[in-house]
Amino acid sequence: MSKDVTVDLIRSLIEAMDGPSLAREMRGPVEGWESLAMILEFGEGYRSAHGYAYSPDGVITAVSCGWPSIESAVHAYLGSHYKPGDLLPVKILVQFDRTTGRYQVTFEDTDEERWAVKPANYREMREALRPKFD
Repeated sequence: MSKDVTVDLIRSLIEAMDGPSLAREMRGPVEGWESLAMILEFGEGYRSAHGYAYSPDGVITAVSCGWPSIESAVHAYLGSHYKPGDLLPVKILVQFDRTTGRYQVTFEDTDEERWAVKPANYREMREALRPKFD
């Protein structure tokens, strides 16, 4: 494992993400998605990881990760930012562009509705979450 906990977190999300007909292979020629946005939620009594993978041809695929598959990387990442007993964020947005290698991690400490994807707003949210590193 890399010593960079952010790289490890992103790698664990990529390896664990699941969605319909999603190419996520890390080795060899890669087709499919070029960027992703994943929301990690830390609610009372539950954990969730979901978001979107964006392909170069404009296809946007809803994706999710099984929490057990990413739990150790999430704990390591949080442990590098918080001390034991600190109040954790309610959500984290992880954005990654596979073509450039650029990434951004944004914390939301209190607003549980931030980045909330609902039937009425999913089209807007998937564009709002799309990685844009200007």
